[in-house]
Amino acid sequence: MINRCIRVALLMLVFATSAATSAQQNSLQGGDDDSTITYSADYFQQFSPVSVSDMLDRIPGIGLVLNDNQGGFDLGAVRGLGGSSNILIDGKRLAGKANEAQSQLNQIAASEVAYIEIIRASSSDLDVQNTGQVVNIVLKQANSRSNLSFQAGLQSYQDHTVEPLGLLALTGSRGRLNYLVSASAVSGYDYQESFELSLHRDLGFNEIVELERTREQTIYVLTSNFTYDLNVRDRIAFNALYGKNDPPSSLLRKITDFNSIPPTTSFEREIIPSTSTNWELGGDYEHHFAANAKYKFLFIVNDKKAETTRERYQFDDLGEEEKKNLFLNNSSRYRENIIRTSYTWNVAAGQGLELGFEAARTIQDTALKLGLPLSGQASPQIGELVPVPLPNAVSTVEEIRYEGFAVHNWKISARMSLESSLVAEFSEIEQTGDISNQREFNFIKPKFDFRFDVSNALQLRATVEKVVSQLSFADFAAATNERDEDQDTIAGNPQLEPEESWRYTLRLDYRLPDDGGVLNSRLFYYEMENVNGRIDISQHLDLLASSNGNVGTGSVLGLNLNASIRFGFIGLPQALLTAGLLVQDSTVYDPLIGFERKVVPFDRGSFRIGFRHDVPTLGLNYGFDYDDRIDGNRTLFDINNVLYLGSGSNLTLFIEKTFAGLTYRFELINALDHENKRERRRYEGYLRDDVLSEIERFATRNGPSFVFKLRGTF
Repeated sequence: MINRCIRVALLMLVFATSAATSAQQNSLQGGDDDSTITYSADYFQQFSPVSVSDMLDRIPGIGLVLNDNQGGFDLGAVRGLGGSSNILIDGKRLAGKANEAQSQLNQIAASEVAYIEIIRASSSDLDVQNTGQVVNIVLKQANSRSNLSFQAGLQSYQDHTVEPLGLLALTGSRGRLNYLVSASAVSGYDYQESFELSLHRDLGFNEIVELERTREQTIYVLTSNFTYDLNVRDRIAFNALYGKNDPPSSLLRKITDFNSIPPTTSFEREIIPSTSTNWELGGDYEHHFAANAKYKFLFIVNDKKAETTRERYQFDDLGEEEKKNLFLNNSSRYRENIIRTSYTWNVAAGQGLELGFEAARTIQDTALKLGLPLSGQASPQIGELVPVPLPNAVSTVEEIRYEGFAVHNWKISARMSLESSLVAEFSEIEQTGDISNQREFNFIKPKFDFRFDVSNALQLRATVEKVVSQLSFADFAAATNERDEDQDTIAGNPQLEPEESWRYTLRLDYRLPDDGGVLNSRLFYYEMENVNGRIDISQHLDLLASSNGNVGTGSVLGLNLNASIRFGFIGLPQALLTAGLLVQDSTVYDPLIGFERKVVPFDRGSFRIGFRHDVPTLGLNYGFDYDDRIDGNRTLFDINNVLYLGSGSNLTLFIEKTFAGLTYRFELINALDHENKRERRRYEGYLRDDVLSEIERFATRNGPSFVFKLRGTF
């Protein structure tokens, strides 16, 4: 099925490419040697934008730039900084991770922007490696300017809870100083209804579980960014962030047991207090020498703490005596110290070279406590339950990592360029606590990125690179099991190895004439080693246990097609349609289950479609966004059970009106009230023995959510 989809998609790609090469050139682009597209601030005035985010929404294909993630694979939280970024401000990257450029698009006032560039070329003149395309937001130059933008609103949920949200941002300049200071509060409230039907192997009723879960959460963030030009050659910048996010939850289960006549009913209640704080400080210095040479130095220090306690009470009926039957506490602290420095110069005509070094120290502390109503001495530190010893429950993991890198950019001709890079990574990971372990890793990671501008409109890009994923330190020690509520904890694996892969990518990017849109395709193939999955750590056959580990080699093949097209051909140039299709196939032999499975998260694929129509004469815009995964998308295997995840669709409708200098926006999120369905099958003994014992079918609803926002700039 997937291979057929890929063949059809390839035919579509050939057709689109043929049409593209016979079309006109994009009127927004420069000469034959210019692959950068520029949108001036005047272009956006007709839309009355409030923030940079509003401006970017009007650029065809911008989502491909901001969300380019290597064929549907989310790299997640990466230790260290690396040399790539897809957003620049005044040609510079921000020295931040949590406080990075994309998180600030809603905070920079549109009136501050001089123009926006979409950079499709790779060059040593860029402040980063261009892994796809780069958005460069260029601010106006003025001795003194200041803008105060705000956003206030309300969000309503299916249980009729209403939560406020707000943003206040001050941007401007004073002489050589540019600044941005912002404060925001965003609701993370969630109300969830769930229904679970449990069946015996003969499909007879076992039990029904009805669940209501509520999460009270507001995310507070304070950020600041200051840039100062010491002189024409020297520049310094400092960035800071503080965030607080306490997501306490509560839930109520109603359990109907059909194994007795008549069926019996019982209840479980859980209270789950939780706290989370994080801060980050970053800075950079840059000096320009003669002949376009430059030196860069930056640092980042961050710290994140989180703690969650789960206490469960069982009772026979509402209002009756409750008995605590679970105490589970999980605490963690994650810290990073990063420095990165490099020197860039032109080694020959059309050739630039960057040599640099990055060092990072990362520490993660975790602790897990479990209490159950067993016979023995109860402890007030364990919720007045009996402590249950857990192997590898207290852990500190520290990594010292050094990375030397060289990046060579070669402008072969007016239409061809080649970026070659080589990264040598050396790290030492030491684990202390309940388990003591020390390991060293050395990796050489080459990359070759060839770009050919067939025309101003059409660009071909081919990439070959070695990628080494970074290990999650949380997998090294025991942790709560978020995947299966019947299993409270999961063991850690201090011997986990990183995934390695060779990735081959071929991409075509075509910009339609007269800013009519963008067509983009990406064909990719990955050869993978040390694929992550579950491994058997059972001590006895009557007590099976698993942990995260490495299962073997695998491969991934996929095609991603995207289109962003204006309706100018039917007289609606301000109407924009976006669509995307991702189809992929992957395989790895998993010895735990005894057969081949897909490589997580490279499942079958997904699709999306969106529409936006601006009516500048009325100060109005409206539209929708819909996304979904292909059915049968993802299957998660464990030692004695398998979980089938259903599709995850979402439809968002919006309408926005500008009046008297203020912008009013209404959104309806999850308009179709999607029901998320899952099925888990449990087995007696190993899953590979195929002795089914139970089937659990889940249906979960979060309900639609209504959002009202009022935005403006002073």
